[in-house]
Amino acid sequence: MNISSKKIGLFLGPILFIVIKLFFHPEGLSMPANAILASTLWIAIWWITEATSISVTALLPIVLFPLTGGMTLSSTTASYGHKYIFLFIGGFILAIAIEKWNLHKRIALTIIKIVGTNVNRIILGFMIATAFLSMWISNTATAVMILPVGMAIIAQLKDNPKTKEDENLTFGKALMLAIAYSASIGGMATLIGTPPNLVLAGVVEKTYHTEITFYQWFIFGLPISIILLFICWTYLTRYAFKFKQKSFPGGKNEIEKQLNELGKMTYEEKAILTVFSFTALAWICRSFLLSKWFPAIDDTIIAMIASVILFLIPSRKKYQPLISWEDTVKLPWGILLLFGGGMALALGFESSGLANWIGSQLTSLNGISIFIIVFILIASVNFLTEITSNMATTAMLLPILVSLAPVINVHPYILLVSATVAASCAFMLPVATPPNAVVFGSGYLKIEDMVKKGVWMNLASIIILTLIVYYVLPLVWNLT
Repeated sequence: MNISSKKIGLFLGPILFIVIKLFFHPEGLSMPANAILASTLWIAIWWITEATSISVTALLPIVLFPLTGGMTLSSTTASYGHKYIFLFIGGFILAIAIEKWNLHKRIALTIIKIVGTNVNRIILGFMIATAFLSMWISNTATAVMILPVGMAIIAQLKDNPKTKEDENLTFGKALMLAIAYSASIGGMATLIGTPPNLVLAGVVEKTYHTEITFYQWFIFGLPISIILLFICWTYLTRYAFKFKQKSFPGGKNEIEKQLNELGKMTYEEKAILTVFSFTALAWICRSFLLSKWFPAIDDTIIAMIASVILFLIPSRKKYQPLISWEDTVKLPWGILLLFGGGMALALGFESSGLANWIGSQLTSLNGISIFIIVFILIASVNFLTEITSNMATTAMLLPILVSLAPVINVHPYILLVSATVAASCAFMLPVATPPNAVVFGSGYLKIEDMVKKGVWMNLASIIILTLIVYYVLPLVWNLT
């Protein structure tokens, strides 16, 4: 956002808040609902214009809701301690341990080596490695981790005398976009892979008192990731870029060299890989296997068990565990606050009656094809998140969609999941997602490269997601 937009938003938010609070009192809108509506508009404008940090804006409900009578202080602050926040913390602690001992690099290089070392296959290898890591680690951290490996491969092609003219520049652009896109796509596969997924789970739990389990999301999200990843790879290697040479001079040697530099797998890497593997397996099997033996077991409990174990297992360094409390300074506290703010909004909409009031105002949408509504919703969120935070967007929209679902007589998950998956598919601008910004900083891409190539990925994702959410989601999740 530019400076003028931020300044406008800084004043427009509070002004709209005052106007709504003092002068907007239509029939059926209670005083608490009016307070939540006014507060939400202020928060939404500051999120969209980034008048201040979106994490700072996420703290506004703690101030506005109690003071305006929208919701009590204890209810508001309880949202910032939602169980999914601790699930996210557990996932990030696991990610910090993986990064600390360089396990991520070994996983990535091993996948790339297995997939192959010609030009197209190297790109595919990077995409699979990046997507796999971003299923468990934040897409930002994944992109930052993978970028140096990608830069080394590009340099190897550039320095080789057998490389055709400008081929390294073409390959560099394709590889940078492949890393950015697959970091976003991979995160869609798991509940902890990207913040919007957990926002959805939190809103569903707050509103309907129903849990979306890790396994439930996995059986829906993983196929989406695989399909989009294949489409993305095909698009980048066959249509977006034309490679003059299919072979990669020295590519195999560079992968072997980097693997050799890592040396043999260390004790610490083996220990973390073991904890990671058992954690992922427990998340996937929990709902249909572990819960039979431990009825109270939960995805968050599993994450916390894994985190505590990492703090307890000793490393080969004297008196040091695999991960220490000092390492947790890398935790994304801003995202955790943003998540809490989203949960506070969802609870405010429900408890104040604002959700019901908004639903009553949307009756004009009744009768419109559900397929058309899903398509428009996915397209709107897709392009909106090009300029706004995907987590802030879902936090704003999901409570409204909860209100819309009964009006148009559709299962709420259809609308909620539509907005959630669309929020992870912004491929056009450097500001759209952190992975886009990371690869843009490599110097291989111009904004016009990202826009021209990304717009087609946006359009493809809109079509794919619309078809999957409308036709497949009801079958996979048994929605009636």
